[in-house]
Amino acid sequence: MKKMLEGRVAVVTGSGGGIGRAHAMLMAKHGAKVVVNDIGTGTDGSGTTHSMADSVVKEIKAAGGIAVANYDTVAEEKGAENIIQTAIDNFGKIDILVNNAGVIRDPHDIDEVSNLDWEISMRTHLYHVFFCSRAAFRNMKKQSYGRIICTSSHTGFGWRGFTYYSAVKEGIAGFTRTLARDGIEFGITANAIRPLAAWRGTPKERMSPLMMKNPPEDISPLVVYLASEQSGNINGRIFEVWHGHVGIFAEPPPVQEVITKEGSFTPEDLAKMMPKTLAKGLDPKEFAPIMSFGMKTD
Repeated sequence: MKKMLEGRVAVVTGSGGGIGRAHAMLMAKHGAKVVVNDIGTGTDGSGTTHSMADSVVKEIKAAGGIAVANYDTVAEEKGAENIIQTAIDNFGKIDILVNNAGVIRDPHDIDEVSNLDWEISMRTHLYHVFFCSRAAFRNMKKQSYGRIICTSSHTGFGWRGFTYYSAVKEGIAGFTRTLARDGIEFGITANAIRPLAAWRGTPKERMSPLMMKNPPEDISPLVVYLASEQSGNINGRIFEVWHGHVGIFAEPPPVQEVITKEGSFTPEDLAKMMPKTLAKGLDPKEFAPIMSFGMKTD
């Protein structure tokens, strides 16, 4: 098998299990030296342990790859800088950053979302991609090369009970689009994925038949490709990915319908002219964005 990441150094945050572990394993298989970052928290952000990152490093080495563990938090500036510095100290550079780490709290309607749920989600997702990307970008800029892949989610399109999660995941999509423009002249690309997989943060009681058919290992081939030299012409794009499926979103999203008139609108004009298609009601139990893509759950 041709190794697409030979000689490259990669940092994968949250790679002690689930999707991140799959990324780290496949990147190492493709020749990358990998920093396996994981603070070892539970899926809700509670507790810490070194065992998760250590276990993945052990797996990579057993398979003939090269990896080191890092246990810093992505949610704090110093922790993020230490994660990137681990790559510099051990391997002399950083070529690839995969912002994968995340937590998911219990679902609540907005009036029951706690400040703690909001703060933990913001720090683990949005602060994470900012702190880690900024630290990596500084080093990538010096070498005129870099690949940054961020993890967004279909949840950003609307899923009842997850306002806190939707906010951070759509924030990551917007962050990635602009980061891509910041890096153009320095040979740095930034892209984002919206994965669908049975990751460790999905409680079994909420695991749909759809997710059970989509293991984390089905997400990683796209990430390895986006991390490679061969993807240098792909920048600022958002992808959805699951078993046997890679979707490429239009960027920016196209306007679906337009209403026009001579001069300015009045509220009465808009009441008469607004398209009737907007009146379709929402089913609070439906995760429409995923189901609308023609996926079968049976």
